[in-house]
Amino acid sequence: MKKQFIKYTLTAALLAGCVLPFTSMAQSSDKEFYLRPSYWNPYDQRGLNLFETSKLPDSIPFEGPRMRIGAGFTQQFQNIKHENTALNNSGTTPANSGANKLYPVKPGFMTAQANLFLDVQLADGIRLNVTNYMSSRHHNEFWVKGGYIQFDKLPFKGKFWGDLMEIATIKVGHTEVNYGDAHFRRPDGGQTILSPFMEGNIVDAFATEIGGEIILQKKGFFGVISMTNGMIKGHIDTTTPGQVGTEIIDANVKRNPSFIVKGGYDKTFAPRTRARISGSLYHNSSNAGSGLTLYSGDRTGSNYQNIMETWASNGAAKASTSLFSSGRFNPGFSKKITAIMLNGFAKYQGLEFFGTFETANGRTKIEREDRNMTQLAGEVIYRFAANEQLYVGARYNTVSSELVGYTEKVKINRTSLAAGWFVTKNVLMKAEYVMQDYNNFKNTDFRNGGKFKGYVVEAVVGF
Repeated sequence: MKKQFIKYTLTAALLAGCVLPFTSMAQSSDKEFYLRPSYWNPYDQRGLNLFETSKLPDSIPFEGPRMRIGAGFTQQFQNIKHENTALNNSGTTPANSGANKLYPVKPGFMTAQANLFLDVQLADGIRLNVTNYMSSRHHNEFWVKGGYIQFDKLPFKGKFWGDLMEIATIKVGHTEVNYGDAHFRRPDGGQTILSPFMEGNIVDAFATEIGGEIILQKKGFFGVISMTNGMIKGHIDTTTPGQVGTEIIDANVKRNPSFIVKGGYDKTFAPRTRARISGSLYHNSSNAGSGLTLYSGDRTGSNYQNIMETWASNGAAKASTSLFSSGRFNPGFSKKITAIMLNGFAKYQGLEFFGTFETANGRTKIEREDRNMTQLAGEVIYRFAANEQLYVGARYNTVSSELVGYTEKVKINRTSLAAGWFVTKNVLMKAEYVMQDYNNFKNTDFRNGGKFKGYVVEAVVGF
């Protein structure tokens, strides 16, 4: 029944996407009308270095509901080697391997990842988005990432509402949290065409949560205020206190909302000269439900396949769908968190810089004291040739974090070198050489003395 429902839903959506534009053809000769909804960021090369959607006047007239179908596909070849020095890291089969034995890897192709985007223009200035994961590492079945309604105009008469919506955008739904700018540049399942590298940051601030967001933009200045449920899923379940054995560690069972505040300045000084700076705050004082997921909210998976992952559990090889966070680090702030991210972006002709400074503190519900985490990342990209079709880039990313039971902070460092070629605005070939090492982990932790290095090549389509 589930497969039939998905089949019929997709068939109806595809037919609607094909039929609606043709039914409108007699009403408008503007080709752009059929290509995109209003106040929308493209899924191809045109979407590079775009963040929040623009409030510039949109020229596309509304002549009835219309749908645009888009997709992102990524096929990958990987040749990365990894190692560690942790105790209990030997064995030749899952049945006799130690708990810290790393997953054996060889060069090869991975199953392609695929996203499906449905953007529906419901009314003038009102747009619906539904993003679906058709194939991903963590979930290999078809499932929905989330969806939202975006209002850039309101169906209310009056000068006040007209003036307000010239600078305001309202989003409501189960959607990507707008904390920081790094989430706009990270790969997302099959949609990797907007990311110059194979992966996002080591500490990956990305989550889909239920809530609402208001964006204000005027003369280059922008501000965002948002409130969400703080979790990747909706829950009405009873919450429980933090408890170890019979000892109550944290009796607070409140499920509080998360608050996100963001602001900055984004100015284009010339056709190829631009600067942007932003600061973001994410705060939740208590979530006793299923836990906060700001740093564990990605349900597609890392693009470093099965790297720095342990091989077996209870004598059997782990399922590939459970090995989805390869190369990432989650500080584990699931009960409470306060996180701040500062981002800077600059572009002069073909030269680009993007930087991240992030600091966060929080804890789980079975900890008494808050812990701290700090992350730095900087990348330099040079785009050249006609329409900036070619690029080369380098990135350095480092993380320092306190862990439970440690007197010294653990550290993780990553260096990446990348190159890419936009064959067309919809087709990208890219490659990356990566080196990553783990420091100060205990010898009982599989990340003790951990390191990996090698290359990844991807063929990407986005439209």
